[in-house]
Amino acid sequence: MRIAHFVQRYPPALGGSEAYFERLSRFLAASGDEVTVFTSNALDLEAFWNLRARTLPAGQTVQDGVRVVRYGLLRWPGRRWFLKPLSLIPWRYGQCLTLPCNPISLRMWADAGRFDRPFDLVHASAFPYAFPIACGLRLARRLRIPFCVTPFLHLGDLDDPRDRTRRQYTSPPLRYLLRQADRIFVQTEPEREALLSLGFAPEKHVLQGLGVDAADCTGGDRQQARRNWQVDHEEPVVGHLANLSAEKGSVDLLRAAQLAWQRGGQFRLVLAGPSMPNFRRYWDSYPCRDRVRCLGVLSDTAKRDFFAGIDLFGLPSRSDSFGLVLLEAWANGAANLAYRAGGPAGVIRHEEDGLLVRCGDVPALAEALLRLTGDAALRRRLGMSGQERCAREFRWSDKLELVRNVYTECISRHKADG
Repeated sequence: MRIAHFVQRYPPALGGSEAYFERLSRFLAASGDEVTVFTSNALDLEAFWNLRARTLPAGQTVQDGVRVVRYGLLRWPGRRWFLKPLSLIPWRYGQCLTLPCNPISLRMWADAGRFDRPFDLVHASAFPYAFPIACGLRLARRLRIPFCVTPFLHLGDLDDPRDRTRRQYTSPPLRYLLRQADRIFVQTEPEREALLSLGFAPEKHVLQGLGVDAADCTGGDRQQARRNWQVDHEEPVVGHLANLSAEKGSVDLLRAAQLAWQRGGQFRLVLAGPSMPNFRRYWDSYPCRDRVRCLGVLSDTAKRDFFAGIDLFGLPSRSDSFGLVLLEAWANGAANLAYRAGGPAGVIRHEEDGLLVRCGDVPALAEALLRLTGDAALRRRLGMSGQERCAREFRWSDKLELVRNVYTECISRHKADG
């Protein structure tokens, strides 16, 4: 098969959808397929709009047998204020191209309209970054080949039917892109149910979910990690790995930890990942910084040490379609704590392999922190249950083979239909 992937960024850029498409592309290439990835040259997420953020060289490279085409970004001062009114023009395709958060590349758009390399299928991702997906749609329609989308919907608070995050990720322009898709890969039951509620035909959905490779995240040095963090052997450590931001729950976790410490909690908090502006603004005036370690971006070895060194993992995020880091925590036998929001609410089974707290309820999050950090037996029970699920339900080989089988079915059906 000859496959075209369109995604907003690609490793070494860090992110869940980025890492997933790298793994999928490598799997397909190893299976004998030709894979070309069309992506921006952004390294930092902020590079979509910020002229000072880091980028990679534009151009073509080959990574693990995958052809990667990186496009330079169109950025200018006041970009958001220019695009916002354009995105309100009632033309859905045009709205997809002008959403203010978009990584915009006129060269990517032009190439999608003239690229002469033959492909059998286009697969694009991820919401809300509609520009690369619209480019993928353009290429698919020009070549008259199947078009698949993995939206990675962020559903926000599942108890709030008017949640702002969900409205953003299911806005009319993004729903337009989903309507064009031959198949939509969804990660959890809540995501599938959200699409059903919006009227999308169930036969279009492919319930996939993600996987975990224990070799990528286990085997770290617990003692060395805790020495580096200056943590006593018996002191519980709460870990958090994400793009540190209010949306990912980093700020709420800090607030909950402060409440828990005021109530006598004895634990440390270790944060890892790149920090976003709203996190940095909160962190600058945080009063309990002596109980928190911020590690920044982790190498592969440091990530294994991170998971080996923690005792439980916190992800009170409003903006995760699945939460791959939850599986990585489980692979290390750590319990998970999350908001009942988006993907994590469809992954964690409350009281069986983790705890779920009502979205935005910081006092309840603090209580859950106190409960888990104060009960080692509970942490072990929940963590071991999650570890068993990883071996049974979340194998990458199963997940990636499912995608390849869907590709094969779509291509075969398309050829049969003429």
